[in-house]
Amino acid sequence: MTMRGETMRVTLVSMPWASIDTPSLALGVLAAKLRDTIPELSIDVRYVNVECAEWMLEVLTDAKRHDYDFFALKSYFMGCGDWVFSSALYGNKAWRVHEFADELRNQLSDREIDVCMRLHDAASDFINIQARAIAETKPDLICFTSTFQQNVASLALACRLKELLPQVKCVMGGANCDGDQGKGLHRAFDCIDFVVRGEGERVFPELLRRLMASDGTADIPGLCWRDEHGAHANPMSDRLLASTEIPMPDHSAYFERIAKTAVSSWIEPRVAIEAARGCWWGEKHHCTFCGLNGSSMTFRSKSPKVFVQELEEMASQYKILDFYAVDNILDMGYLDTALRDIAQSPYDYRIQYEIKSNMKYHQLERLRDAGIVSVQPGIENLSSKVLRIMDKGVSGAQNVRMLRDAESLGLTVAWNYLYGFPGETSEHYLSVISQLPMLHHLHPAEGTSRIALERFSPYFDRPELGFAYRWPHRQYAMIYDLPESELHKIAYLFETVEHGIGGEVVTLLERALSLWGEQHYTSSLSYQDFGDGILLSNTRPDFDWSTVELRAPEEVFLFRALYRPRTLASLISELGKAGIPLDADPSSVVRALVTKWQWLGLVFSDDGRYVHVVTTAENQQLCRIRRRSDEGLAA
Repeated sequence: MTMRGETMRVTLVSMPWASIDTPSLALGVLAAKLRDTIPELSIDVRYVNVECAEWMLEVLTDAKRHDYDFFALKSYFMGCGDWVFSSALYGNKAWRVHEFADELRNQLSDREIDVCMRLHDAASDFINIQARAIAETKPDLICFTSTFQQNVASLALACRLKELLPQVKCVMGGANCDGDQGKGLHRAFDCIDFVVRGEGERVFPELLRRLMASDGTADIPGLCWRDEHGAHANPMSDRLLASTEIPMPDHSAYFERIAKTAVSSWIEPRVAIEAARGCWWGEKHHCTFCGLNGSSMTFRSKSPKVFVQELEEMASQYKILDFYAVDNILDMGYLDTALRDIAQSPYDYRIQYEIKSNMKYHQLERLRDAGIVSVQPGIENLSSKVLRIMDKGVSGAQNVRMLRDAESLGLTVAWNYLYGFPGETSEHYLSVISQLPMLHHLHPAEGTSRIALERFSPYFDRPELGFAYRWPHRQYAMIYDLPESELHKIAYLFETVEHGIGGEVVTLLERALSLWGEQHYTSSLSYQDFGDGILLSNTRPDFDWSTVELRAPEEVFLFRALYRPRTLASLISELGKAGIPLDADPSSVVRALVTKWQWLGLVFSDDGRYVHVVTTAENQQLCRIRRRSDEGLAA
């Protein structure tokens, strides 16, 4: 490609099945970086995922928002989104249709199967339309960002564009291209000229500069490239980007596109923001099952002032207050810096953030005051022994405390219950399952599932931890026309020999979590502390009482002590030091009260630690109860 003295035309593409609610952070960052470092470029950002949502209206006359969400949010572990575009990739409307139906008919509804089949049949037409539209702009280079189920749609469009514009160069990057995956994709699909592995803010601009100057690419770290001798993969760099090298994303193309979309009623836009990369917990204790971050675990965060400024600029520019932080974990230093400043901002933000589940109430208050309304705290189990196997660094009681405090503060909690860890036993689950009815007033898990073996996770990298045998997940053979050895190189998900619980225990767990979800909206458990007494109110169906008054000094003392997880020995010691007159020894008093409170569904126990599960409340019901009870509590 010779570009000397010419303007290079670059097209950045976000393919299905990226969320239509959120602009692509990768494309926003790359667009900003390129405009800042190579201003002579002509940059066109295309949201083909939004085009896809509109296309669904034509193919499915009864299409609804949840049809798109099925592919974007729900079917990743089945591969439905990639399979839809496999017919376009291989130019065959009948591509693996029978295999797909046989594999998934027991996992999908009739509606979901029908939608997959109809879109699969029409996918080539969609890809052809998009290819012709892009080809008309005569781009020199096209860059696809690929995460989750964007691979096959990107490959199909790249192959079709190569047919229309043989001279065009196609580049892929993103999470699906990290490490060996990127190398495998590049070798398997010659429609992709370059693959950027790892962080692209440094590599991609350098690639463009080399192409514009007709220089070689053999020394660009992490880049996969081709010449007359075949495919090559440069070693990846150990030097990660500093936080100062990560620009504020330019999302203007997204908002321009959705302003004229035919599916505006489907879209509730929120802006993707990035304050940090990597995981400070994972640097010390990589959770055994987690494959996130790939080759870039090292934690880096933007300065608090820069992050706050970027948030305000994007709110002002895009006239939007809903933000989604892509950070794998909150920088705890932000509690006293960025979050404090955001709380004083004139904007009424609504932010979603990933945090660690051992955060305390006053820290969660900081989040709430800063407009963080939804948190993903990494709660994946409520058994301390299983959590130790996972190397989560928290206990089951701490996870319950997080659910309780988040409910008290009005925070939505996103979490899933995982099982299938080497070394777990039925007892680790049965002891928790029996206590789940007491938690029905807290935010339920969004689902439960056996863990998947993910590339980049310790379970994948260290077979001695339990998963010595692995093979590519069955979805890849259903999607790609590649031998298993090649599928192993591009796969992120792997199948393996199952470990941990199964059968009846899994059924009990699924039923218990399903019942929790059903009863959550009619369940409540709260307390009001009046100083010399505590009043509790309950509507959970499994506990046949509506109010309980704690009047005795030892009851009030112990209930307050159970605000954080405690052992019985700690409670006994603290009560003994409190100087409260007792009718029995502190040990008997503590054991009797804890037993009673467990029967009432007030105290969760796990691995020798106890914590109360009652949320704080200020509401009309409690005020009415208080008026009726003032005399009794004052006595």
